[in-house]
Amino acid sequence: MRLPALIELAQIQLRRRPWSSLIFLGMCLNLIIAPAVYAAAGGEIERSSAWAIGLLGLLTLGLSIYLFVVIFQPERF
Repeated sequence: MRLPALIELAQIQLRRRPWSSLIFLGMCLNLIIAPAVYAAAGGEIERSSAWAIGLLGLLTLGLSIYLFVVIFQPERF
């Protein structure tokens, strides 16, 4: 499958099921973040804790971006 077809498929899926797509993207981002958290802790925390900290960090980042947009563009909400 070519790249433009994959991008189009991803856009269709994002429109059809936005929450499941966003959860999937969050888990994919956590694949990058969790090992970095685990390595930064020096092995003092468990892997499951590193995954939880990574998800918490992603959630915090998303919430702060949302609140930033709500504060500076309140007419959209």
